[in-house]
Amino acid sequence: MKIKHVFAALLLWACVCGGVARAQTIKVLTYNIYHGEEHYASGKSNLKKIAAVINRYKPDFVAMQEVDSMTSRTASFNNGVKKDLVAELAKMTGMHGYFAKAMNYSEGGYGEGLLSRYPAKPVVHHLPTPAGGEGRALITIEHRFANGKKMVFAGTHLCHEFDENRQAQAQAITDILLGMHLPVAVGGDFNITPESKPYGIITKTMDDAAVRFGNPQLTFPYTKPKVRLDYIFLNRGKTWNVKKVEVIGNEDASDHKPVLVTLELAK
Repeated sequence: MKIKHVFAALLLWACVCGGVARAQTIKVLTYNIYHGEEHYASGKSNLKKIAAVINRYKPDFVAMQEVDSMTSRTASFNNGVKKDLVAELAKMTGMHGYFAKAMNYSEGGYGEGLLSRYPAKPVVHHLPTPAGGEGRALITIEHRFANGKKMVFAGTHLCHEFDENRQAQAQAITDILLGMHLPVAVGGDFNITPESKPYGIITKTMDDAAVRFGNPQLTFPYTKPKVRLDYIFLNRGKTWNVKKVEVIGNEDASDHKPVLVTLELAK
């Protein structure tokens, strides 16, 4: 065998055996889906439009907020048929769907939803509400990629009524996620702004992906956005490289703009 062939074979062996590690690219999306109803046309389902966004941008993981499951409300704009919105969107996108019930609502459930390209075992964490109000939840899944890299993806929706709840929930989320000791990306409608106390609690130990990338944009309301409520937060340090952040502005399915982040899991 010629020397150059031997060298090529040795290089290939080194790559296969882990001598050359490749980073894992991951796309994550957060989207408040407004309980499956078009916000500007009451009485009309928005699921086809939501699915179209997901199918167009092809994220690996999606965190969804304001998700109904078998409520009478969904029946009111689906010809009298109650709908499990996560299950419907999973079918429409070819992804795996997981629902986290945060509270009982309208003869069904209301909470968070995750979509994943990969099968997973979801865990639902109920969040504190010291000031009362609506129940809130954090849903988490773990995934190990073919190259051995492992991560947690999570979705949540913080209280819209009481700052006391948002602060307690922000602390609970960071405690839960960082306690998993894995690379974490969490998306959601956090109902917070960057100058708020709950934002400070989260960013004390986690990074705002849009700020790290240098591209924070307003997300709510859809028509003339005035505030940034929708975020992807990440572990600090060199675990994640933020390759791209997009606030998708040409979709009118919901009152929130979806946020798409392309990440590289470095180690």
